[in-house]
Amino acid sequence: MHGPPHESAGVRRNPPPEAQTATLNDVDIRRLDLRDRVSCDAAVAGVREVYNLASDMGGMGFIETHKAECMISVLINTHMLMAAREVGVERYFYSSSACVYAADKQTRPDVAPLVESDAYPAMPEDGYGWEKLFSERMCRHFHEDFAVETRVARYHNVYGPHGTYEGGREKAPAAMCRKVIAADLAGSDEIEVWGDGEQTRSFMYIDDCLYGTRALMASDIRDPINIGSDELVTINQLLDIVEDIAGKTRRRRYKLDAPKGVRGRCSDNTLIKQRLGWAPSIRLRDGMEKTYRWIYDQMRLPSVSRRLYV
Repeated sequence: MHGPPHESAGVRRNPPPEAQTATLNDVDIRRLDLRDRVSCDAAVAGVREVYNLASDMGGMGFIETHKAECMISVLINTHMLMAAREVGVERYFYSSSACVYAADKQTRPDVAPLVESDAYPAMPEDGYGWEKLFSERMCRHFHEDFAVETRVARYHNVYGPHGTYEGGREKAPAAMCRKVIAADLAGSDEIEVWGDGEQTRSFMYIDDCLYGTRALMASDIRDPINIGSDELVTINQLLDIVEDIAGKTRRRRYKLDAPKGVRGRCSDNTLIKQRLGWAPSIRLRDGMEKTYRWIYDQMRLPSVSRRLYV
C-alpha cells in the first residue's frame, strides 16, 4: 500500500521478524487481520494504491490438506475490495495464482504452456484455486459495477531468498534447497522426492515477480495475466540444479503417495510480451543459486536465530 504519513505501508497478521525490521524503517507496518472488514477499513485509510498479496497458503503439502483454510482467504479480497471502493483508492492489485487453471489441461509433464483463457471452463485446484478464481471475478465485477481500477496477476511458483523453507508451507525450490542442505549437515546420502520427480513446473525468481507486478500495476491491463517463467523443468531437473550448486549428488527416495499437484504446469508469456513488452527472464539456475546460499546461511545459524526467518 502507498500513502501518507509514510511513503509505504504494509499489513501483517503477525509482527515482522526481528531480522527484517532493519530494512523496514521507512515502512508503516500495521498489525491487522484482513479477514476482518474493520481491519480492512483501517488498512486502506489514507492509501492511494493497494497491493493485496495476502492469503493463507503454502506448497502442495499445505494446500492439499488445508482446503477450507485456503478458501477462507476469500474474506480478505472481498473485504479489501469493499474498503478500497469506499475510500476511492486509485488502483487495486490482486495476486492470483496459476492454480486457477483447468486441471484437464495439466495432465501431462510435457504440458502446453497455459494461456490466460485456459482458466475456463473452470476446473481449478480444489480449495486454493477456487478461492483465487472467485477473487479474480470479484475484482472484475468491482471494476464493472463500481469503477474500481483492478489489476490481477496469475503468479507461477515464486521463489527466492527470505521465503519460507521449512515448516510445511514451503514451495518446491526452497524445499529442495532445504533437503540438500539438511542432508549435507547431517552427513546423509539420501534425499526424499515427492512423486516420481517427473512432474513439471516453471519457477519465477522474486525479482522478476516484483518488476512484473509494478509494471502491471502501471499498465491499462484489467484482465488477469500470467506473470511467470516459461522455463519448464521436471522436479528431478530442479533437484539436479540444487545438487550442482551444492557440489554433490545423493540417492533419491521417491515418495509416490505424497501430494504432487497437477502433472505439468508452465506459463505462456505471449500476452505479457504483447501488452508489456516484457516477460520474466531470470534463469532458474541463477535464481536457485542465490536462494540456496541464503537458505544455507539460515540453516547454519543457531536455532533461536533461524526461527526469525521461518
